[in-house]
Amino acid sequence: MSGSKELETEANKRILVLDGAMGTMIQRHKPDESSYRGTRFADHPRDVGGNNELLSLTQPQMIRDIHEDFLRAGADILTTNTFGANRISQADYGMEELSYEMNRASVELAREAIARVGGKRRWVAGGIGPTNQTASISPDVNDPGYRGVTFDQLAAAYGEAARGLIEGGCDILLVETIFDTLNAKAALFAIDSLRDEGLEIPPIIISGTITDRSGRTLTGQTPEAFWVSMSHAKPFAVGLNCALGAAEMRAHVRTIGEVADTLISAYPNAGLPNEMGGYDETPEETAAHLEEWANSGLVNLVGGCCGTTPEHIAAIAKAVEGKSPRKVPASRQRLRLSGLEMFEAEGAA
Repeated sequence: MSGSKELETEANKRILVLDGAMGTMIQRHKPDESSYRGTRFADHPRDVGGNNELLSLTQPQMIRDIHEDFLRAGADILTTNTFGANRISQADYGMEELSYEMNRASVELAREAIARVGGKRRWVAGGIGPTNQTASISPDVNDPGYRGVTFDQLAAAYGEAARGLIEGGCDILLVETIFDTLNAKAALFAIDSLRDEGLEIPPIIISGTITDRSGRTLTGQTPEAFWVSMSHAKPFAVGLNCALGAAEMRAHVRTIGEVADTLISAYPNAGLPNEMGGYDETPEETAAHLEEWANSGLVNLVGGCCGTTPEHIAAIAKAVEGKSPRKVPASRQRLRLSGLEMFEAEGAA
């Protein structure tokens, strides 16, 4: 059975568990500038502290150990250390040319961790972050029409990253933390273009971000409109992550589940950040929320984002064990359009 078919089979039987926050775990190791540089980049002309994706090349054991901790906690799906491993984000460090290598190496580290831990079947999700640019909003308040990046530049960066993930052997592509739907469309276009080149594209998970209590993405879309904008890609799963804790995210997860005819994923932060930017929600508190979601039939895949640790994932895995996954509603042909909100034609069936 192929990896994607196994994944589909397992998702139909039970709620799958994603891992937790790579950044949070890297911070536990307290890497300094020399740790980021390693020997290979000792003479790099710019500071590289904070370039977490570089650690896949300079501190592979650290990243592999973090993956193993999440696996032992009960994660079914590992997310690669590639959130910012794209040419646009890496330009901040003068490391644009490393994008492909970072992505491919990160998949290989996750696969090595799975092999070392052994046990049940696990999957690697190649993480594709949003970049540090937005295609829909001007970075200059005095020039609303200005854009710091073009659609073609985004697509080229996403395509290079996705190629590295695919050729590294990922089982899933995870387009995540989407605050600008146009950025995500560039990513999906780039992935589809790789299919045209003959690459076999794994299942895709699309995960948006509701940025605050307004219930909208940064560019103003409601969860329903976000789904309509993304539905053409026919993703394996769609859902939400980041920005909010589980208590604040629940209503939006329910809303997107009411309109999406695919699996629902959700990996919230460990509550809202405190005054110091840290996260105080305990593993038990986070797990209690996700257990209620499971009991209410809201989710198919759950995990953790910012602030979540192997302890959080262990509690989540235990909380959803034996719970039935959300039943995917049958597809219905209807006219749906999306702007900032969803429009559905009356009488459509």
